[in-house]
Amino acid sequence: MSSATPAAAPDVSNPDVVLVVDFGAQYAQLIARRVREARVYSEIVPSTMPVAEMLAKNPKAIILSGGPSSVYAEGAPRLDRALFEAGVPVFGMCYGFQLMATTLGGTVDNTGAREYGRTPLHVSKAGSTLFEGTPVEQSVWMSHGDACSAAPEGFAVTASTDVVPVAAFENDEKKLYGVQYHPEVLHSTHGQQILEHFLYRGAGIEPSWTTGNVIEEQVAAIRAQVGSKRAICGLSGGVDSAVAAALVQKAIGSQLTCVYVDHGLMRKGETEQVEKDFVAATGANLVVVDAQERFLDALAGVSDPETKRKIIGREFIRVFEQAQLEILQEEGPEVAFLVQGTLYPDIVESGGGTGTANIKSHHNVGGLPDDIEFELVEPLRQLFKDEVRMVGQELGLPEEIVQRQPFPGPGLGIRIVGEVTKERLDLLREADAIAREELTAAGLDREIWQCPVVLLADVRSVGVQGDGRTYGHPIVLRPVSSEDAMTADWSRLPYEVLAKISTRITNEVADVNRVVLDVTSKPPGTIEWE
Repeated sequence: MSSATPAAAPDVSNPDVVLVVDFGAQYAQLIARRVREARVYSEIVPSTMPVAEMLAKNPKAIILSGGPSSVYAEGAPRLDRALFEAGVPVFGMCYGFQLMATTLGGTVDNTGAREYGRTPLHVSKAGSTLFEGTPVEQSVWMSHGDACSAAPEGFAVTASTDVVPVAAFENDEKKLYGVQYHPEVLHSTHGQQILEHFLYRGAGIEPSWTTGNVIEEQVAAIRAQVGSKRAICGLSGGVDSAVAAALVQKAIGSQLTCVYVDHGLMRKGETEQVEKDFVAATGANLVVVDAQERFLDALAGVSDPETKRKIIGREFIRVFEQAQLEILQEEGPEVAFLVQGTLYPDIVESGGGTGTANIKSHHNVGGLPDDIEFELVEPLRQLFKDEVRMVGQELGLPEEIVQRQPFPGPGLGIRIVGEVTKERLDLLREADAIAREELTAAGLDREIWQCPVVLLADVRSVGVQGDGRTYGHPIVLRPVSSEDAMTADWSRLPYEVLAKISTRITNEVADVNRVVLDVTSKPPGTIEWE
């Protein structure tokens, strides 16, 4: 793996783990990603975790994230000074930088020197640990209203801006470093280099994480967890469940049975693709369950998106329970484990991990019933999407699966705004297929993260088709660009491609007379509508 270093589960015995302490930053997950891109394993922990627990993880280094608070405000997050006296290299960013400064005797106050967005940085010690080999004048991304006016004793000031005298400081003796800006974002032109300087030079970490590490460790972990029992894995047709299943298949072989639940909420042609491509690539035992009528009956009359997600999650597990009984009758050994393709953004957005608010329930996280009888196997729960793709490539999965655009576990059920019916699903399937066909024909599949196609089932608009007045549904196109789904921007698709998609959908899909484009970023919107 050339650019990222995924790890599928925290390994506190690993001497090269880097902890990212989250102070409520919107970029905490991005920091962890950037560390992994430097081929070093990272794990996010909340700022509320006691320092003793952080140190008990034997971290090779600790990074303090930014955050929305002012360090001198009442109730602002704090850190025990012991963290900076433990001999572990620490790198503070933005709020983390200011917290380090105040905790160690420096001065941070509200001077009125606010800086937001791109800001020129002046490096005063070009040969320092952080800045060696980078320009003395560089552009960085700032987002702060307070400023550090005096560094703690023993720290060398290594950079400033036109309005902030201390924009970076370093203490090589104690291996403590900090910058006022956000090196993790692409707008900081040399940010990744600065971060790698901390990891390699400041903390002395060797960049050694590879996909081979991930696969080797996960195979061992899965074998230890499952033992001689059996596991089943739900294949959704997406890359996440496929890679999770391939990893478990490599670990326990015939002890795994993959179950594809055809719940009637999939896109056009996906059931056939799962049956053909996945089995051909892995040799896994695949059972296909036709549960379309069951899911439609359960969703009848339901329009609330959270309720729909929970119903789909509940019924999904019930189908698995039935599959478990049938597999037991046929093959004997107890099926005690359920494999899921849960990713790190799923955990974060479902309120797990760092105290994040619950943005949405996921089919494979928040929507599970309380009485679930399976023990979960989630080998990808610490990975971002691009890392999962790399693992999939290493495992030999076909390009058609590995590079497939993300698709939500609840399927088209949450891309229909309103009640889910067979007629509405068929309508949306056709519109979605047209959009995918045209994006592929235009060579744009790799240019966008995904393009949800949404049916506004409870909305109708006036149109003119065939010289007559119509009253049809709008279809929403939601093309987005992202690195890991934590943040996203709408993709600027060529007008001619959008026009072709719109023309084909309104001409070929019955009861649709309008196609609209969603141009909202994330935040404030989410990628999916429901």
